[in-house]
Amino acid sequence: MLKIRNKFLIKIFLIIFLLEFPFAKVIAQKKLQAEVNSYLTNLPFKSFSIQLPQFQDKTFNIKNFGAIGDGHTMNTEAFKKTIDKCSEEGGGKVIVPPGIWLTGPIELKSNVNFHLERGALVLFSPDHKDYPIIKIPHGGFVVASPVYGYDLENIAITGTGLLEGNGTTWRPVKRGKVTESLWRKFVNSGGVVSEDGSMWWPSEVARDGDKQFVQFRKDKKKLTAEDLLPLRDAMRPKMVSIINCKRILIDGITIENSPSFGFNPNLCEDMVVRNVKINNEYWAQNGDAMDIGASKNVLLYNCTITAGDDGICMKSSRNKNITGAALQNIVIENCVVYHAHGGFVTGSNTDGGMHNIYVRNCDFVGTDVGLRFKSGRDRGALVDNIYISNIFMKDIVNEAILFNTYYENSKDNGKAFPVTDRTPKFKNIYIDSIFCDGARQAASVVGLPEMPIQDIKITNSYIKANKGFYSDNAKNITLDNVEIVPTNGPIFSLNQSSGFELNKILFPKEAANFMSLAGKDTKSISIENTDLKSSKAPLKFSDDVDKNAVKIN
Repeated sequence: MLKIRNKFLIKIFLIIFLLEFPFAKVIAQKKLQAEVNSYLTNLPFKSFSIQLPQFQDKTFNIKNFGAIGDGHTMNTEAFKKTIDKCSEEGGGKVIVPPGIWLTGPIELKSNVNFHLERGALVLFSPDHKDYPIIKIPHGGFVVASPVYGYDLENIAITGTGLLEGNGTTWRPVKRGKVTESLWRKFVNSGGVVSEDGSMWWPSEVARDGDKQFVQFRKDKKKLTAEDLLPLRDAMRPKMVSIINCKRILIDGITIENSPSFGFNPNLCEDMVVRNVKINNEYWAQNGDAMDIGASKNVLLYNCTITAGDDGICMKSSRNKNITGAALQNIVIENCVVYHAHGGFVTGSNTDGGMHNIYVRNCDFVGTDVGLRFKSGRDRGALVDNIYISNIFMKDIVNEAILFNTYYENSKDNGKAFPVTDRTPKFKNIYIDSIFCDGARQAASVVGLPEMPIQDIKITNSYIKANKGFYSDNAKNITLDNVEIVPTNGPIFSLNQSSGFELNKILFPKEAANFMSLAGKDTKSISIENTDLKSSKAPLKFSDDVDKNAVKIN
């Protein structure tokens, strides 16, 4: 009698559980949507909303479609069959269970949540023949990315598993970036080394492919995928590439060892990236972590990054189908960036324009640059309405804050060029509560003669560095309640700069020189509420600067 009663109770429990489980999913979905909404309130510009993807309550396990997680069986077809079946039945969750799942490229489809369970390691093939050359929307031919999705809606990559890109089979290595033992390991593995011994490539094609591609373009105007197959080694794919997609969730996964960029969405809308880890070794050539390209309504939070190139980077190439800024409404919060060329970066391609970006509560530790704004002639457009606050930096290799619109261009002896619609324009950028313990330079602001960096405001900040604040071709820059602590040199070095407003500037009493001024166009410098008495030579003027260029109140 007791056994019958227990069986009855178990049945009742199972029925209740099965009835309640969908409601639990609905509650979890509402909780996540509320969390997302909380990050999109009280923005310094007009708030926007993000619609999360939703999926049917169906699961499709790759093991049921022939996948074997032993680390040496190829599973490309099993992944494809599972995702296709999920898509055909209206969507749901594709489950990758614990195991080492060797595979070629994985193509996502609409209404599919690609879910990596704890212990799942998706290992992408080191054999480049497993990667076809395909055509991307609004672009040319590329080598298929390890994970990709084009022209989709309602997609997700979730879970706590790991995507491993076997990037060392694709990337070149600079000798100066690695230890001698690691360098020997690469050389002994095969590949080719440059004549001067400074660079290693995995193959001759990886070394020479770019030059061959240029020659192909000269010889044949319309290239096909077959034409490019011999150059595949030189066409390094992005690890996760999502193009022209809507309602996207990337949650919890780890991406490591990517062939080039780690995560590169482009032309996307309504996207949430949360709790993601990206680990590209510091020597990973062009190993950017996250490059958000020409997208709208994006939230990125609680992510941890190590990169061989830029950390969290905004890119924006112009598109004839987009009116206004191609990249806009971006919120980035609570992220940590360790080694990277820059913690938060805009550019270098900014020719699509950028508008409404908010970065808050992030830590940069050991990055080459903290906040990095870069572009160059013929690669730019208007980048404005950027708000950055509560950034905490330590041991920054170069500049804590860097603006440079000469990126990969020569200065041409300071010659001014005609202003065009591709002239980079950085303006209306607000930086508040920046704290940096150690950098080579506090800030460097370098604009073009024809288009200075302008309308930048830095407030309530502290920066300890070897050198102070440097500007060249900048105007209308405000610093209010800022302490700059350089170990040598002047606090400010201004060249061809005007319209500076300095208020409540703190600096070490032993600093010999507060400000050095050079350039005939350096003028309209205002200093208020700042004690210059302790400086032996508060102001130093070059011969071409009017002595009335500075007003002290």
